[in-house]
Amino acid sequence: MDLGPLIPIAAMGVGLGWGVIGLKRKQLDIIARRATEEAATERSQKEQLERRVRVLEKIVTDGGLQTAAQIEALREQEADERHALARQQEA
Repeated sequence: MDLGPLIPIAAMGVGLGWGVIGLKRKQLDIIARRATEEAATERSQKEQLERRVRVLEKIVTDGGLQTAAQIEALREQEADERHALARQQEA
């Protein structure tokens, strides 16, 4: 039995296998990149919600005398933080 003709067939099979592995690796890289981006977005949203909860806690616990001034100060602080975060993400 001559196995000589099977060598090119085996080589093509190996080449095809490496191609499939390369494709799967690229797909996994794309999935990982998307997951990383989603995690960053969710982390940012979580931080924003935490800041809002802190603002609400301050409003609820405030005696009412300085509420408006504190709300404005917190809004300005939040805007400054958003601008700083945007600058960091651009860099």
